[in-house]
Amino acid sequence: MPRFAANLSMLFTEVPFLARFEAAARAGFSAVEFLFPYAYQAEDIGQELRRNGLQLALFNVNPGDYAGGERGLAVLPGREREFKETLEQALDYAGHLGCGKLHVMSGNTPASLPIDETTALWLANMRLAADRLAQQQITLLCEALNPRDAPGYFLHDQRLTDRLVSMIDRPNARVQLDLYHAQITHGDLSMLIRSLAGRIGHVQIASVPDRHEPVSREINYAHIFRELEKAGYRDWIGCEYHPESGTHVGLIWRKAFDEP
Repeated sequence: MPRFAANLSMLFTEVPFLARFEAAARAGFSAVEFLFPYAYQAEDIGQELRRNGLQLALFNVNPGDYAGGERGLAVLPGREREFKETLEQALDYAGHLGCGKLHVMSGNTPASLPIDETTALWLANMRLAADRLAQQQITLLCEALNPRDAPGYFLHDQRLTDRLVSMIDRPNARVQLDLYHAQITHGDLSMLIRSLAGRIGHVQIASVPDRHEPVSREINYAHIFRELEKAGYRDWIGCEYHPESGTHVGLIWRKAFDEP
């Protein structure tokens, strides 16, 4: 049976962020994830996790100036020091919050740098990140984003992402498979999942094309969850979608998968 984690950056936004932990627990979730926790004290987030009996499945390393369009620092020349600082910040939060996975966003491909140099910079930064995360027994995750929603993002293709993650050559480096992005970019999700067997570190879901509840639109999630299980993935599945008509109303989809 799939195990779902509520993405608190997208779900339960009817209430303030720190109140979403209780809302998720009351809705039957045992785990949560979110994008960026850095506007809040780690101690306050940890208190909400403990008070509501929730596990933290995942969050993202600070990607730079997100509001200004930055989507990570790993491919940006001259930002190596800042990249290291964001890793330390995320590791501090992960230590306080008991989180074993961090998504390190790659960034938008710089026009000023040849692609081979960009790739070399990405690999150097990700190897550094993997080694540093390994010191705290944390998994490094790399995710492909679809070019419709994230034009110019360095990891724009799931197979490219898998190939580059293998080149990091670290046991704690894994692929983060967001099936919303993968469907838009590739389709043929069953074969994609089979090709990634044993290398998937985290999964996220939403409907396509509108990123709402994971109901029957382009993706048959009942089938996809069986494919994930056959591929050996039995960890948390992040519900990273925008509710179409309110969080609580939309959660009826979980009944098909024996969720509370």
